Formats: sequence, structure tokens, C-alpha cells
Amino acid sequence: MRTCEQFAEIYELYALGALEPAEQSEIEEHLRTGCPACSSGIRSAAAFGSILATMPEQVQPPSRLRRRVLASVGIGQSRRIWIPVLAALSVALMMALVWLGREKRDRDLALVEARDEIRRSAADLAGARSALQFLDAPETRQVVFGQGKPQPPRGSVFVNPERGVLLIASNLPQAPAGKTYELWLIPRKGAPQPAGLFQSDPQGSAMHLRPGPVDVAATGAVAVTLEPAGGSNAPTATPVVVAPFAGVL
Repeated sequence: MRTCEQFAEIYELYALGALEPAEQSEIEEHLRTGCPACSSGIRSAAAFGSILATMPEQVQPPSRLRRRVLASVGIGQSRRIWIPVLAALSVALMMALVWLGREKRDRDLALVEARDEIRRSAADLAGARSALQFLDAPETRQVVFGQGKPQPPRGSVFVNPERGVLLIASNLPQAPAGKTYELWLIPRKGAPQPAGLFQSDPQGSAMHLRPGPVDVAATGAVAVTLEPAGGSNAPTATPVVVAPFAGVL
């Protein structure tokens, strides 16, 4: 039976699964005795393997490749001489693979973030173009809200019978976690109609377009409430914005 010092030379090989069956059985039998030194050493060696397990791609080398590598470094002729060298090379290889894995993940993350930013920019540009086309339409009418009140949300609601309703607001605080703003069309008779969810930016600005025809004559106002993140079928809170249509359109 080997000593603990001798077992220490093959911790990494054991963690890599590169031992011969007889050696593997020998060290496992020793570990069953509860040896604290060898148990700790095996855990440290296995830690490298647990890091590799987080990599997106892993490759299990075939046994014939292992035999060729061992033969190429002379393990068959002088195994004891090469065991520490192979163990050190194994650790270095594992560390290199971890570094390469992190580099790949960082590069992939940067690409994802760049693509997301391009998509956001494209969406913002498309939204701005839609808003400009909406505002340029001759049938579009404006309703101003929040004027003359201390620090309220301020802005305008633009209504077009064919194109829909456009809200542009400032001084609108960001919605708390789990909440969102919801636009409502308030008919002169009947229940409020949901007209879409939106958020304000960190500066308190917001723009929301609800496309589609609007029965302006039957609509008494546009309102905004703070609702649960998924939105509501009917308002559940006091409106933070109310823009009456009466006498304006």
C-alpha cells in the first residue's frame, strides 16, 4: 500500500480519471479509511474539474488517445518519473481551458449585448419615425395635460381617428418593480378600454403609440394608471394622467 505522500503524486490523475484500474481501486480503498490529508487533496484536484463542468462544450478523450499520450511521454517505461510531470501538465491544461472558456464567454456576451443594443436602437428609430408620421398627419389633434400643477406628469396626447393615440409625457417617474404604466381610452359611456403598456425612462420621459382607429366623438378622455406588470383589464389605481377631450377636439 502506498503512503499518503505517494498518493499525493496522483491526486490530479485520479480527478481526471487517468489512472489504471488497479491504481484507482488502491486510492479509493485508501480514501475509504477516512484519511483527511488525501481526502482534502482529492477535493482540491477535483475543484478544477468542477470548473470545467461549467464550460459550454466538453470533450471526453477516447481511451486510445490516453494510451498514446502516456506512451509518448514514456509512462510505460518509467511511470514514477513522469507522474508528477503529467499531473502538473494536466493542471496547467485545465487552467488554460478555463481561461479560454472565460474568454469565449466574455466575447459571446459582448456580441449579445451589441446585438441587443442594435435592436433597441432600431426599435427606437422605428418608433420615432412612426411618431413623426403620426404628428405630421393633418387629422391629428392635440390635448395637453399637467399644465399649471406642481411637479405633475406633463405632456400631450395626440389623437388621429384613423391612426390611433400617441402619448408623449415628461416628469413621469419610473414604475416600481413589478409595475408598469397602462394607457386607457375612456369612453363617454361604458367601461375604460386598455390601450397598451409602457414604461418611462430614467429621465422621466415616455412615449407610447396605440395604433388603430379611434372613435373620437365617443371618447371622453385618455388616462394613464400604474398597474401590475402584466397589465389589467380595468384600472386598479388612481390615474396619474388624465387628458379630457371635451372642448378640444
